[in-house]
Amino acid sequence: MNMLPVSCWLIALVLVVVPLSGCLAAPAVDPATLPDQRQLKLYPGDPPGEPNWEKDGPVPEMQVGPGTRVRFVHEPVLDVYHAKGENRTGAAVVICPGGGYGMLAYDHEGHEIARWLNDNGITGVILRYRMFPYRHPVPMMDVQRALQTVRASAEKWALDADRIGVLGFSAGGHLASTAATHFAKADTKSADPVERVSSRPNFAVLVYPVVTMRGWTHGGSKRNLLGKEPSDELVALMSNEEQVDANTPPTFLVHSKDDKAVPIKNSEAFLAALNKHNVPGELMVFEAGGHGYGLGRGRNDADKTHETDAWPRRCIEWFGEQGVLD
Repeated sequence: MNMLPVSCWLIALVLVVVPLSGCLAAPAVDPATLPDQRQLKLYPGDPPGEPNWEKDGPVPEMQVGPGTRVRFVHEPVLDVYHAKGENRTGAAVVICPGGGYGMLAYDHEGHEIARWLNDNGITGVILRYRMFPYRHPVPMMDVQRALQTVRASAEKWALDADRIGVLGFSAGGHLASTAATHFAKADTKSADPVERVSSRPNFAVLVYPVVTMRGWTHGGSKRNLLGKEPSDELVALMSNEEQVDANTPPTFLVHSKDDKAVPIKNSEAFLAALNKHNVPGELMVFEAGGHGYGLGRGRNDADKTHETDAWPRRCIEWFGEQGVLD
C-alpha cells in the first residue's frame, strides 16, 4: 500500500479541522441588538406545582394597592432589562421582590431595582414568582429555574455565565437566600437546555431579608410559605442560616436596627454562618430605616436624603471588590 508522506497527512488534517472549527464558533452577540426590555415565560409549558387553597379559590392574578403590587401569580415570568451602553459589564442579577410570600412589591423592589442595575451596566431580571396559595417548594423551584434560564441564555444575551447573581427584599430576600443555599444541579443529559446548567448564583444580595423560619422570623412569610403547622424538619430546611456551607456564594446584606417587621437578627445570623464557613460576606447596618425602603427612604426626593440611601452605592462598590463588574 502506498503511504503518504507525513507532511501530506498534516495538510489534510488542517483542511479538515479548520472548516469544522469555523462551523462550531458562535458569532458574537452585539448587545445593541438586544431589546431594552422583554418578558419571558419561566416554563415552556404548564408550570410544575399545584396551589393549596385554604379558603375561596381559585383566584386569578391581580394587581392591588398603590404602585404595582401583584398577587395570586399562576404563570411565573421574567421581566428582563438588558443593560446597554459603554458601561455594560456582562453581569446579570435575578431580582426577587418582597411581599411576605403573599404579594409582590413589583415597583420599588422590582422595576426600580432593574433600572438601577442597568444604570450600573448590569442586566436586571425581575422574577414574578409564585407565592400563596403556592407553598414550598414552588417558590424555590421558580428562583432556581430563573437563575438557570439566565445562565443558559448567557451567550445569546451577551452575558458572562460566571457572573449571575440574585438579589431579594424581605420575603424575596428569603427566596434569594434559598437560591444561595439550595441549588438545582446541572443535568448535562437533560433534553431541556435550561436544566443543563446549575442554579447556583455567583453572588447574592439580601436587603432586610427574612432568613430564618425560627422564632424570630416574619410570621406571615412563614405561614404563607410553609403552612400553619410545618414539620420541624421543614422549618430547619428553610431556615437558611442553617443551610450555609462553603458552597454558599459571597453575600452582601442590608438591614436596619429598627426593623420591626423582620428583626435584624435574620441578617446577623446569616452573616455569622458565612463567617463560620469562610465565605465572603458584609452586613451594612442602619440605625433607622424600618422596613421596605427599596433603594432608600430618600430615593424619590431630590431635596432630602436618608441614611438608607447609601446601600446601593456601597453594593456597587462591593460588586467591584468581588469581581462582578470585571
